[in-house]
Amino acid sequence: MIGIGLVGLFLILMLIGVPIAFVIGIIALLGIFTVPYIPEVTVPMKMLNGIDSFVLLAVPLFILAANLMNHGKISQKLIDLSLTMVGHIRGGLAHANILVSMIFAGVSGAAQADTAGVGKILIPNMKKQGYDTETAVGVTAASSTIGVIIPPSIPMIIFAGLTNASVGALFLGGIVPGVLIGLGMMLFIYIMALKKGYPRSKRATFSEFFKLMYETVPALVTPIIIIGGIISGFFTPTEAAAVACLYTLLICMFFYKTLKLSDLPKIIKDTLALSSLSLFALAAASALGELMSYYQLSVKAQEFFVNNVGTEWVFILIIIAFFLFVGTFMDAIPAMILFVPVILPTANLFGMEPVHLGLIVVMTLAIGLVTPPYGLCLLLAAKIGNLSIEKSFSAVMPYILIVLVVLLFVAFLPEVAFYLPKLINPSLF
Repeated sequence: MIGIGLVGLFLILMLIGVPIAFVIGIIALLGIFTVPYIPEVTVPMKMLNGIDSFVLLAVPLFILAANLMNHGKISQKLIDLSLTMVGHIRGGLAHANILVSMIFAGVSGAAQADTAGVGKILIPNMKKQGYDTETAVGVTAASSTIGVIIPPSIPMIIFAGLTNASVGALFLGGIVPGVLIGLGMMLFIYIMALKKGYPRSKRATFSEFFKLMYETVPALVTPIIIIGGIISGFFTPTEAAAVACLYTLLICMFFYKTLKLSDLPKIIKDTLALSSLSLFALAAASALGELMSYYQLSVKAQEFFVNNVGTEWVFILIIIAFFLFVGTFMDAIPAMILFVPVILPTANLFGMEPVHLGLIVVMTLAIGLVTPPYGLCLLLAAKIGNLSIEKSFSAVMPYILIVLVVLLFVAFLPEVAFYLPKLINPSLF
């Protein structure tokens, strides 16, 4: 009865608009109050222990790297480069929107930073060039989800910390699905552009392309440094994030000269504000995890799946459906902290690779970034485009279907994602 009451209270607090981090913390505190064998001091202790992790330091560092890129105007240079590559195709600006999200994903690992940095530039420009607002908002929000699939990825780092899965394998495993999602979105845009007559720009000359390539090479080197360093074992994900911050700061200040020392206090303040939301939710989720352990939810979940689910593919479908639902009202980080430890023993029982499970969970929760009421990327893009949430969600639906198709390929044909990591470094598995 206590458990049912806590679940009911959780839903009520969510419905009345209490922030998810506070909801989790309140439920953890009240739940532990009802357990006589767990002292109340466990809540703050678990919250502190939950974020006392060297791996988690990568979260604010990657967000800082993304903010440095946005304030350093690198987003504009990446957009210009993307336009020289795909701008001549029908619907070129929308194609460039997707392509720049794929490039930006290889630097920041934060989808919200992509939406904010790219959306502020491209959504107004797309509207000026004759794109309807729904298309401008939809393609911007949807393509931003690639930011947590193509490495580096903050949710992948969190998942690796929870399961001891290889960060390098997760990063490499996310490349092919991320590229497939991007290409699928570009195909859809091309079909839409033919139907609606979206404009295209003049084909760029080789000299224009190479000039922009020269200007953006320092930024494009960033993912090579991050991913190469992690895969080679030269540095950890946290060290890679620190290197990304330092490298981005140097190129913005001395190569592009678009960043000043006086800009740093505001950038750091914005980074702290954004990262504190995720880290506080993570800390609260760690406290709630103690309560879930007391009620042995992982054992009960395993018993349920063993008794009622006989095959791995049914288990995978249930996991996808569950995280699709959870992602509508919860950020990826607390969702993984709460539920991955619950489903991990069952996944091991079915013989699933932790990396395979990680890709499924991360890709599913990426869809939550564009599904209301929580979808942060959808809310940001809708605000920039001055479009209602209802119309924005309708616009993003076709792109969600594309992500789902690629997700199902990865879920049931894991070699689609595993080919690259096994080719480059089989020892990662």
